[in-house]
Amino acid sequence: MKIFNTLSRQKEEFIPLKEEEVKIYACGPTVYNYIHIGNARPICVFDVLRRYLEYRGMKVTYVQNFTDIDDKIINKANEEGSDYLTVSKRYIQEYQIDAKGLNIREATIHPLATENIDEIILIIQTLLDKGYAYTAENGDVYFRTLKFNEYGKLSHQPLEELQAGARISVGEIKEDPMDFALWKAAKPGEPMWEAPWGKGRPGWHIECSAMAKRYLGDTIDLHCGGQDLIFPHHENEIAQSECCNGVPFARYWMHNGYINVDNQKMSKSLGNFFTVRDVAEQYGYEPIRYLMIASHYRSPINYSVEMIQQCKAALERLYTCRDNLVFVLENAQPGELPGEEEAKARFLTYRDHFINAMEDDMNTADALSSIFELARDINTTLGVGNHPSKELCEFALHLYDELNGVLGLLYNRKEQSLDEEIEELIRQRTEARKQKDWATADRIRDELKERHVVLEDTPQGVKWHIEE
Repeated sequence: MKIFNTLSRQKEEFIPLKEEEVKIYACGPTVYNYIHIGNARPICVFDVLRRYLEYRGMKVTYVQNFTDIDDKIINKANEEGSDYLTVSKRYIQEYQIDAKGLNIREATIHPLATENIDEIILIIQTLLDKGYAYTAENGDVYFRTLKFNEYGKLSHQPLEELQAGARISVGEIKEDPMDFALWKAAKPGEPMWEAPWGKGRPGWHIECSAMAKRYLGDTIDLHCGGQDLIFPHHENEIAQSECCNGVPFARYWMHNGYINVDNQKMSKSLGNFFTVRDVAEQYGYEPIRYLMIASHYRSPINYSVEMIQQCKAALERLYTCRDNLVFVLENAQPGELPGEEEAKARFLTYRDHFINAMEDDMNTADALSSIFELARDINTTLGVGNHPSKELCEFALHLYDELNGVLGLLYNRKEQSLDEEIEELIRQRTEARKQKDWATADRIRDELKERHVVLEDTPQGVKWHIEE
């Protein structure tokens, strides 16, 4: 598999440190509010990456953290008169509801920053001992950015440009504007932990370095997240981790593109800010997932009502294909028929195309195209009116579910059932049609339609669905 490595700015063959095993660290949310649609993109994109690697037979250890202590969480707690634990626990639970709705597989490990304070302190102490960090007069601990000669290697920004944009905020006492906080000294009313250099709480960047080191080791295979995290968050992770451990931090870096809303950057001030929960309540979760993977992960996405409606319609086409296939399978007879081996071979070419697309920097857009091509072929070859064998139908259904499953799609299948009274009416109508009693057949059909049961007469028998 080839992936675009942000570190080298080119596609590279993805070769894990240990054959057939992959260690991935994905930056998770800061839990102070519901996740928005921008947060949903890396969550969905890298869930697909994990699914695909596992599909190809690799053992994946997938770590996605929760940042459960942060200025935003503290501010939220102060606003509502609660505490950081109340806020973080609430929004971790809300995240889990949204993640389940988006069909995100649970991470191998979901560490919390506050559960790793000892590891954070150990890294900071190592950086202090090595001279890469210092304690300011106010008790903050900062990283000496310019002491790390490779700073900027991920964002590929010249040091002069980074220095020009660096500022010292009110209350900070730094040796250099480029330095960043590893530890924030205790302030009245804020949560704090004991450390050798004084009470306080960790900075944002150090949390991920500590959790990656504890659960995956000094060097990990792949680190991923949104494009907005490249600088300064991931740049700072590299600096502090490599100076502490003396080895490369992550061998590959993957970053997804931005999401705009109606061709504008999403912003609360512009009134175009949407949470996943808001969108899901109106359109469902699955169209959101579809939107996040319908384009190449590095390309920008433009969210709009029209776009999410298009995604919903595309999913309906995929579901319709599957529903029709299941119906034909239920009425198919055993015994392979002439020409069906050729059909199987043709179906498998779509899987080859799917895999080729995914192997080329996880091109989910082309992979989806392969699924739609398979769906069209299934509709033509096995559709209502044809008489395929049970074996061919089962083969097609297994392949169709296999490929959709890699992308995490078609997970909202509803098994519709009819009560005995409805089934009896359908039986009576079928009998009336046999007797050419068209008046009775039409009357029953109209009665069922009023009860939202829509019938379709096919060579394989009566097909029905419940109209919502």
